Amino acid sequence: MSVTSIKSFKANPPTLMGPGPSDVDERVLRALAQPTLGHLDPNFIGLMDETKHLLQQIFKTKNEMTMPISAPGSAGMEACFVNLVEPGDKVIVCQNGVFGGRMYQNVVRSGGEAILVEDPWGEQTKPEKLMAALAANPDTKIVAFVHAETSTGVENDAKTLCAISKEYGCLTIVDTVTSLAGIPLYVDEWQIDATYSGTQKCLSCVPGLSPVSFSELALGKIKNRKSPVQSWFLDLNLILGYWGQGTARAYHHTAPVNSIYAFHESLVAVLQEGIEDSWKRHAQTHDYLREGLESLGLNFTVDEAYRLPQLNVVRIPEGIDDAITRRRLLNEFGLEIGAGLGEFAGRVWRIGLMGSSCSKTNVDKCISALREVLGK
Repeated sequence: MSVTSIKSFKANPPTLMGPGPSDVDERVLRALAQPTLGHLDPNFIGLMDETKHLLQQIFKTKNEMTMPISAPGSAGMEACFVNLVEPGDKVIVCQNGVFGGRMYQNVVRSGGEAILVEDPWGEQTKPEKLMAALAANPDTKIVAFVHAETSTGVENDAKTLCAISKEYGCLTIVDTVTSLAGIPLYVDEWQIDATYSGTQKCLSCVPGLSPVSFSELALGKIKNRKSPVQSWFLDLNLILGYWGQGTARAYHHTAPVNSIYAFHESLVAVLQEGIEDSWKRHAQTHDYLREGLESLGLNFTVDEAYRLPQLNVVRIPEGIDDAITRRRLLNEFGLEIGAGLGEFAGRVWRIGLMGSSCSKTNVDKCISALREVLGK
């Protein structure tokens, strides 16, 4: 490629109705484009403090250590595990999809002893299985599970799983990447000790940040570790100096300033709508989508009792080619939906209703496009 043939990139975005990212609101994009401040500029530090306060409201927590990790949700996951899991710690991981499996891998890589509680894909984690595992392993330090399993469209009963964990004196780590702002989540009330999420799903922000929150109990374990955190970049003992209180901040890394502008604006947008109203909008738009999908003869893989409204997993009809259908939707209708992962690969589509993508207009476009493609 010659230099003269190189041109600036111009995106031609489709309507994003996959498992993430979701459509980014114009106001968030405008915030992203503001002039860059220094990462220790007093004005930016003020924005950091306000961002923490806004995020606390959306997580429903008073945890002081609530802030965005300067990397995507997978780094938020790793931050929780490398800080809380010490070599030899016994950790129970509940798995009923891809992302529970990633939690398991994080425990192993952190030197912990991982105990797996498995349930079939498309079903909830069963509380009685967790209780049995804890009874058999009374020295367990941590219980980890996914609140909204993106690979299957299942909502796990976070409140019940946390309550059981606390009966056995365990810390809890909860993946809320797809649940934050999409379904009810109460970090303090449910006694979640560490949680991580992503900006690109129900918050309708650009990808690249991972909101996290740590309880005082979790911070106590981190500050009293017998061994150093294996990751320098994700060591909360160091990050606390940068995301702490007041104007005196210790340099840790150069924060993605413009991405935090965008994140702040997305939090403002959610709170202007109202977090409870955001949950309600996702639920109501899911019902509208369900009616449309059922009119096409498409069936959900997940029982209605624990089906995620923001991540809809439907069976691919017999004789329909997965990849060809999704390619036609993208090329002919400017619509992106998601493929299945793991055990569900080639068997399901994942249709997202997250953040700004969660609208009846988008549902109408999706149903119309599917009717055309499947009819042919």
